Amino acid sequence: MARVDEWIDEGTAKCRAALVDLEAPSALPGWKRRHVAAHLSLNAEALGNLVHWARTGEERPMYPSPEARSADIDAGALRPEDELRTWFDASATGLADSMAALTDDQWQAPVHTAQGAPIPATRIPWMRSREVLIHAVDLGTGITFADLPTDFLEALCEDIRTQRGDVPDLQGPLPEIAAYLAGRPYSDVTSSGQAAAPLPPWL
Repeated sequence: MARVDEWIDEGTAKCRAALVDLEAPSALPGWKRRHVAAHLSLNAEALGNLVHWARTGEERPMYPSPEARSADIDAGALRPEDELRTWFDASATGLADSMAALTDDQWQAPVHTAQGAPIPATRIPWMRSREVLIHAVDLGTGITFADLPTDFLEALCEDIRTQRGDVPDLQGPLPEIAAYLAGRPYSDVTSSGQAAAPLPPWL
């Protein structure tokens, strides 16, 4: 994933451009764009906790609990639109700066995902690239999976297949398969000649 930093930059730019009319509904059920904006900022801060863990050895989980994560998103979504955009910018910059300061040894430090899975800190940039590129689509301003980098979509499909573990063989355009695997709206995806059965949301 040599291009992961470029994916983060592209996804961040796409999300920032899509932070308009935040009262409008997003593509995620029950969420307005302001909820996605709050989630993205909180995610940057949460991944910053993992960077701190890798740098210092002090255990710092992404979120106190799933309930606290949800409550923080709901509370953050109430911020004024300008404040949400400023928060997004500051959190994205803060995460980028903290990742840039890690040493080679610190990048190998073990940390835990929000689900408690142990991972090396080297996975943190990939986790952020997924967030900003997929949620750039979820913001619902017209960006689709076809607008995302092809090599990112290939890496995403491989990653989701590994994590889900029960995905059938699929046929269809790569962007639509990526959308299908991510539990987003899709078309023209088949399995064994039949329309592929929908998967639950992911990420």
